[in-house]
Amino acid sequence: MNDERPVRVVIAEDSVLLREGIARLLEEAGFEIVGQSATADDLLLKVRSYSPDVAIVDIRMPPTHTDEGLRAARTIRDKHRKVGVLVLSQYVEPAYAMELIGDDAQGVGYLLKDRVSEVGEFVSAVKRVAAGGSALDPAIVTRLVGRRRGDDPVGSLTPREREVLELIAEGRSNQAIAQRLVVTERAVEKHVTSIFGKLQLPSTAEDHRRVLAVLVFLGS
Repeated sequence: MNDERPVRVVIAEDSVLLREGIARLLEEAGFEIVGQSATADDLLLKVRSYSPDVAIVDIRMPPTHTDEGLRAARTIRDKHRKVGVLVLSQYVEPAYAMELIGDDAQGVGYLLKDRVSEVGEFVSAVKRVAAGGSALDPAIVTRLVGRRRGDDPVGSLTPREREVLELIAEGRSNQAIAQRLVVTERAVEKHVTSIFGKLQLPSTAEDHRRVLAVLVFLGS
C-alpha cells in the first residue's frame, strides 16, 4: 500500500477548455487539483489559501492578456518559496523565461502549451517542478543557446557534453538523459562530472551543482 500523498496543484488558465483539460489529465495521473483560477488575482488567493505543491500558470491572463500570469508567477516565487511554478506559454519567449528563473532554477518550469498534449512529458515536468527541480521547454533552451556569447565557459564543452547540458537544462535526470542519448547511465555521469569541472562549479551537493550548471548555461 502506498501512503504517499498526491501532488497538490493549482491551475490558472482563462481558457475553460484548456484549464479543465489539464485538470482532468493530471487527476487521471494521480495529482490532486486543489484550485482552478481564471485570473491572476484569484490564483494568488488560492495559493495563499491552499498552499499547493505546484502552480501551473498561463503567462497571458485577463484583463490585458499580456504578462499578468508571469507577474503572478514571480510573486509566488518571491513569497511562497515552497510552491513550484510551471508557466505555460503559446509562444517561445526567452526573456520571460529568464525573468521567471532569475538567479534560481529550482522549482520552476516554462513549457509551451503544445507540450501539454505530450502527456507523459507534461506529467513528468509537473512532478519535477513540484519536487524542486526544473523543466524548461526544449524550444526555449534552443533559443537561449543561440544567444550565447562566444567567450563563455560553455564554449569549452564537447558537442556531447553540450548535448547533455541541454538535457539537464530541460530538467532531465541522468537516467532519462541516458535513455534519450542511447548511452549508459555511467557514461552520462562521466559527462556530467566533466561539465561541472569545465564550468568550475564548486564540489557541493549534486542537485545544487546541476542547478548552477543550468544557470551558467542560460547565461543567468
